[in-house]
Amino acid sequence: MICDRKRFLKGSRQALLVLAWVMLSLSVALAAPKAKPAKPPQLTSADCLACHADASMTKEVGGKTVSLQVKEDKFKASIHGQMFQCTDCHKDITALPHNKVAKVDCAQCHSEEQKKYAVGIHAKARQAGVGQAARCVDCHGAPHEILPASDPESKVNQKNIPRTCAACHAQSVIMQDTGVSTQPGTMFGQSVHGKAIEGGSQKAAGCADCHRAHDILPPSDPKSPIFRANVAKTCAQCHDAEKTDFMQSIHGQALLGGNINAPTCIDCHGIHTIKRPGDPNSGVSAENLAKNTCARCHESVRLSNEFGVPGRRATTYLASYHGLAMEMGSKKAANCASCHGVHNILPSSDPKSTIYAKNLIHTCGKCHPGANENFAKAKVHVDAAYATDIGSKISQLVRNFYLLMILGTIGGMLAHNLIVLRKKLVLRRDGYTHVSGGVRTVERMSPLQRYQHLGLLTSFIVLVLTGFALKYPESFVGLLFVNETIRSYTHRVAGTVLILVSLYHVYYAIFYREGRLLIKDMFPTFKDATDLRDVLLYYTGLSATKPEFKRFNYAEKMEYWALVWGTMVMAVTGLMAWFKVPVGNLLPRWTIDVGMTVHFYEAILATLAIVVWHFYMIIFDPDVYPMNWAWYDGKMSLEHYREEHGLDTQTILPASHGNPAGVPPVDTSWH
Repeated sequence: MICDRKRFLKGSRQALLVLAWVMLSLSVALAAPKAKPAKPPQLTSADCLACHADASMTKEVGGKTVSLQVKEDKFKASIHGQMFQCTDCHKDITALPHNKVAKVDCAQCHSEEQKKYAVGIHAKARQAGVGQAARCVDCHGAPHEILPASDPESKVNQKNIPRTCAACHAQSVIMQDTGVSTQPGTMFGQSVHGKAIEGGSQKAAGCADCHRAHDILPPSDPKSPIFRANVAKTCAQCHDAEKTDFMQSIHGQALLGGNINAPTCIDCHGIHTIKRPGDPNSGVSAENLAKNTCARCHESVRLSNEFGVPGRRATTYLASYHGLAMEMGSKKAANCASCHGVHNILPSSDPKSTIYAKNLIHTCGKCHPGANENFAKAKVHVDAAYATDIGSKISQLVRNFYLLMILGTIGGMLAHNLIVLRKKLVLRRDGYTHVSGGVRTVERMSPLQRYQHLGLLTSFIVLVLTGFALKYPESFVGLLFVNETIRSYTHRVAGTVLILVSLYHVYYAIFYREGRLLIKDMFPTFKDATDLRDVLLYYTGLSATKPEFKRFNYAEKMEYWALVWGTMVMAVTGLMAWFKVPVGNLLPRWTIDVGMTVHFYEAILATLAIVVWHFYMIIFDPDVYPMNWAWYDGKMSLEHYREEHGLDTQTILPASHGNPAGVPPVDTSWH
């Protein structure tokens, strides 16, 4: 029994060993890999170029012959030729020859760029059926010749991007049905950014820096970098300091507050035509700020109606000295930015504002050294129709007074001269004349008087031309002067001459006998009033008696004393303008504004009086036309003098008795 048991156990162990070996062999057999068929070798670019490098390789597509050539040198130099084989993009080609090739999908490698492009305006335009909308190859170049952006020859190199975009955006044939202007493509090259890129700068902003490269969105899209609320952030990529100032300004705060109409960078600087500030064509040049850029918002009443901001800021600035001098070409005259700042514009109520009351001394002092708080109270934007301060009110009263004076005085002078002219023309028509052209003469003006008259005449004409050139810079008188510096200095020199001539006349009237006699004969008398009455009666035909006059008639006396008064007024107000800082520091600041109002309207009154009154007497009066030459040689014919000043016997009698000069030699010695 025991032996049988041992044999049984021994046989079981052997059986188990055999079973284990069989199972192990079976497992190994099942786990062994199956033999794969041999994989054909991958095609190389050289394999493809063996055919496609041939320039004669073409294909008919839609009735057109299309070249299938791939230029080997350009492909190998391209970014793809340096990194990939042809079949890395043309995955459907596994063997040669082949008949068809599937369209390559750039998203195989450039999935992120494809996602961005898909939401952009170009992709949406193609989806809408605009077949000419840009695709990858339109910007990056021919598929087999694409170069990296760092390559100067690449179409997407910073230097070449403007031309790449202009290939479509400067072509009216392409853009005419899209509603998009060709102006960006045609004008960008003339901008400061375009010129910098053309000059080789890799930092200047190009199209992609503002619009982005692949996900280009319209300006109406809030996600677009050129959406109004995002423009400052976009510009800050290069101009971060300016953006910081701008976002703290009243304009930037208005944008942050949701006022989408508040100005941002492009409203002042432009978009595709941005110029340097010093360029006369720049929107932020000194000469364009008030007239064009700032005026677009601050001239209209819209700001007043909606936000309570005063309108007519441009008009009132241009009417001030600063604006007028700027119009004359001054490079020193203050413009909008000089007082309000550039990007950091703040309301006058903000203590950090350059026009805050306590900061005005510094702001004004930049151009007017020594200006104090009193001087800084000056109003640049003076709108007479709405001003409520005392200076503006007085200026308005002075203005109204002078307008009435001008209308009354000049109207009366004109009426007087027309009455006299009509009668004299009738007499001349009837053959009457009292100027016989005889050789006997009288001396009407002595040499000293003529010299004074010449100084007065010259300085007055120069003052009129230079003064009205400032006020009306676009008129013909404004064009007479090259720039504001020449005009201003010429005006001051002429004013100085006028004052010196006037002071000499005072000296002459006191220390010379003929001067004292002149003042004596110029004093008004009651007869002057009756003479005016009698002249009007005679020349209107209501009286047959023509009045006679002494050495000076009422008209000459009126003109003389008006000249004395006008010269004093113009001298005082002119000196106030010339030395405005010390005057503004000494007197209430509004006195200068009032003085300038007086100066301007007194100038109008004086100029019109000379043209209407004085020029008539020495030029247009039929008795003296074409000129009374007494101002030149001091002489008048005896007959004419007797007709005009018949009561001046002290002059007429000596001349009537044969003295050609008419009077004894003038004694110019002191007495």
